[in-house]
Amino acid sequence: MHPFILAALGGGLIGVAAIMMMGLKGRISGVSGILTGALTEPADERLWRLLFVVGIIIGGAIPVALSVDFKPPEPDASVLVVIVGGLLVGLGTGLGSGCTSGHGICGISRLSPRSIVATCTFMAAGFICVYLLRHVFGVL
Repeated sequence: MHPFILAALGGGLIGVAAIMMMGLKGRISGVSGILTGALTEPADERLWRLLFVVGIIIGGAIPVALSVDFKPPEPDASVLVVIVGGLLVGLGTGLGSGCTSGHGICGISRLSPRSIVATCTFMAAGFICVYLLRHVFGVL
């Protein structure tokens, strides 16, 4: 199947999941908040959050399991760069009160000015970091 069709299907499924979360649970599908809550919330709030995170993992594993010739991509960066990047993303989601799933998918679709600004900030910071790391410092 063409990669564009796969991406369109994946995007559609993400949209359906966000609508279902809002309709059934009355909550935004912000993955960083859901993951944090899975670790910190009381037991009655923890179960649905853990199931959501497990569903994301299983959903990502299904295409890999169904593919006959799947080859994992070769990382372009060292383990240290990946770890530092992950920690910085985690710090950024805390500072930005959310991540791209909460702000970029759910917030923009609700025309939230705060989410629009946050998403533009995430994207600009990402563009700048990639440019600096690849073209100025030659790390990636």
